[in-house]
Amino acid sequence: MARLVLPCKSSAFVRTSLLGLISSAPLQCTSRVRLLGNSAKRLSRYKRFLTLEATCSRNYRFPYTALPRDKQGSRRLICSVATESFPDQVDESKMAAPKEIFLKDYKMPDYYFDSVDLDFLLGEEKTIVGSKICVFPRVEGSSSPLVLDGTDLKLLSVRINGKDLKEEDYNLDSGHLTLKSLPSGAFTLEILTEMYPHKNTSLEGLYKSSGNFCTQCEAEGFRKITFYQDRPDIMAKYTCRIEADKSLYPVLLSNGNLREQGDLEGNRHYALWEDPFKKPCYLFALVAGQLESRDDTFITHSGRKVALRIWTPAQDVAKTAHAMYSLKAAMKWDEDVFGREYDLDLFNIVAVPDFNMGAMENKSLNIFNSKLVLASPETASDADYAAILGVIGHEYFHNWTGNRVTCRDWFQLSLKEGLTVFRDQEFSSDMGSRPVKRISDVSKLRNYQFPQDAGPMAHPVRPHSYIKMDNFYTGEFSIFSNLGEGLFCLS
Repeated sequence: MARLVLPCKSSAFVRTSLLGLISSAPLQCTSRVRLLGNSAKRLSRYKRFLTLEATCSRNYRFPYTALPRDKQGSRRLICSVATESFPDQVDESKMAAPKEIFLKDYKMPDYYFDSVDLDFLLGEEKTIVGSKICVFPRVEGSSSPLVLDGTDLKLLSVRINGKDLKEEDYNLDSGHLTLKSLPSGAFTLEILTEMYPHKNTSLEGLYKSSGNFCTQCEAEGFRKITFYQDRPDIMAKYTCRIEADKSLYPVLLSNGNLREQGDLEGNRHYALWEDPFKKPCYLFALVAGQLESRDDTFITHSGRKVALRIWTPAQDVAKTAHAMYSLKAAMKWDEDVFGREYDLDLFNIVAVPDFNMGAMENKSLNIFNSKLVLASPETASDADYAAILGVIGHEYFHNWTGNRVTCRDWFQLSLKEGLTVFRDQEFSSDMGSRPVKRISDVSKLRNYQFPQDAGPMAHPVRPHSYIKMDNFYTGEFSIFSNLGEGLFCLS
């Protein structure tokens, strides 16, 4: 995975627009940004708006009427950010205390999953998700309760070996589904749930944005799709059947190879995908929408032909030429340097403007924010081309360092990310200038990693505990780059 970090001379602004008030041209400014109204009293006074003040050090010509100057001749930009009303009082008794997860408390799961068959009926108001899971106990003869994670889901039915469970056979709360009195051996579990992607503003699990369905499951988003053991040491083979309106969602994508597709009654159609290799649920992906692709092929070292497709909104297809070059270069480099050949018949990349994680290495279906894929000679700089090369390579290299060989738990996040960072750094060095790449990597460490290690956010590469897994990714330079730097030094 890669966070979307936009380059800028200062930490105060990024180069993209801020609420449409700043143009896309580079803006150099001081890192002095003050957010007014931090206290609860001021927030209650400014229930609808917060004021963001930014003082710029250069004479930047905004395409608007002249702004007043202060005594020092700098320009001031004042904009308003809409927020929700601040509650007058919070009932602390209703707030659940955060649970801290410790590395020392890791326990092997009581049950493993051998195969998972998913069935999605995508709709405008709701989506129905069916799952059929082959379950077997870790210890033969054990009949411990099976605890499944699930958030923001409506449970419709649960079946074990074809028999519907009654309400007294399970416990359901806001975060878990606990199944009791299970068979002592292997069994088949079927769960039917209802969810509402258009209301999913967390952008985790399955959500709908700009008319497209999209997923983001790392680290714990799969629990917002169906009830499941949402942990990386549960690895299974997946099939995924997707059904949707053909005119609204002509493209239906998921992991693995496309096994079957066809039309249905009522202007609907379906696609059946199969991933033959076991993977953790955080690598599951689904995309449905109106997209077009740039197509190409790659011949592997053993002579297999792999179809390559980069999917974007129609107006962006012309800007994917460099991304396709980068993908083919990464596949060839991984074969030549590490002896790792791609293991499926198809590799898909999806680039959409509202994907929030930057880039994600889902097995055979990488999803990117458009910023990290699209480039044209008229607007892109050398740095943009280099960044696309590195990120495309990084997510592809995860196919072996992260996907086929993955984590036991999330405390090992730095292992898959650090090793893959090292691989993408070596790739970029071989494809460009090794001294220039090395200087760039060290500059990032000095500008981002060193201040973090010297401040209150300092932590080991493998922390001893966490409260929310997402916090690992806010310290991305530490988690992702430290081990990569260590591997560079060892090499």
